[in-house]
Amino acid sequence: MHFFLPLLMSFLLYSFSLESLAVDASSTTYHPSVKTPLVSQSLLLDITTVGQVKLVAVGEYGHIILSTDGINWQQASVPVQTTLTNVFFYNETIGWAVGHDATILHSQDGGLTWQVQLYKPTLEKPLLNIVFKTRLQGVAIGAYGLLFRTLDGGKTWQNEFHSEFLSPDDAEYLAELKQEDEEAYLDEVSSILPHFNRLVLDGTTLYMVGEIGIIAQSNDFGKHWQLFDEIYQGSFFDIAKTMQGNLLVVGLRGHVFRRLKNDTPWVLRKTNTTALINDIVLTNDDRIFLLANNGTLLESNDDGVSYRLRNQKDGKALIAGVWFNNQLIVVSDVGVKTISL
Repeated sequence: MHFFLPLLMSFLLYSFSLESLAVDASSTTYHPSVKTPLVSQSLLLDITTVGQVKLVAVGEYGHIILSTDGINWQQASVPVQTTLTNVFFYNETIGWAVGHDATILHSQDGGLTWQVQLYKPTLEKPLLNIVFKTRLQGVAIGAYGLLFRTLDGGKTWQNEFHSEFLSPDDAEYLAELKQEDEEAYLDEVSSILPHFNRLVLDGTTLYMVGEIGIIAQSNDFGKHWQLFDEIYQGSFFDIAKTMQGNLLVVGLRGHVFRRLKNDTPWVLRKTNTTALINDIVLTNDDRIFLLANNGTLLESNDDGVSYRLRNQKDGKALIAGVWFNNQLIVVSDVGVKTISL
């Protein structure tokens, strides 16, 4: 691993605050999500377990749905209609969801009702992932290097810029621009970074993957980042630590890389598919499922060394999934599906 460009950017801090953001609910008008009887069959983009007793899924039009069995679903009360991309629960009652228009929603009742913590359509950027270390400390990431941090449970969010992810040419360009035109400089930093796609917190280590082959880790909850050496120039969409303690990353064109816990080099694993891989699902019996576009499902029984295809007949994208009550439950562009195994 190495820090990306530490010297040329020494004139900048590792990050700087662009602005501190909070929502004044009394002065903002929202259009609440509409209740619909077929909501569990609509486009859904993420799903998570809540205390291993409940499922929460999110998707288009501000849809958030809940279930205790993966079959019967209840639609939550949501104050916005924006597309939601990710949902995270810290415990059985407290959770967050993020989405387009730099939206961050918060629930304190297990997902039944939600309140807006951040809503910035003027940014014209989606948030793609969120994770909390404690009830107060959280990080949300998204397109063009968007990264928000909260230290107060989401009452306020600080927008950070992380120069670790700049290419050498971009770093040199920004250094010159900062000296010449401050307004143009601030405009450039809003879109010069690659997309940040996924965060995974493992103990005290925070992992992140993204566009242009980004694999990074942080030991201080995202204040500073260390990049792994480049192994692929395409996008990665998920990272996970297996039950045996090894790392997997997945991304475009069926790419899966595995790295042993003793810091050996990443190894490209054979998948026999070129489908975009969206998500990694770990089971409690040491199996690994990779969810991909075009109905592509990959299963590994040897800690991610080899995979066999278990493609779904309908060919619908498998976007995200969980292992719940010994079943693989996924969300797709046609809603919730329980995969027969």
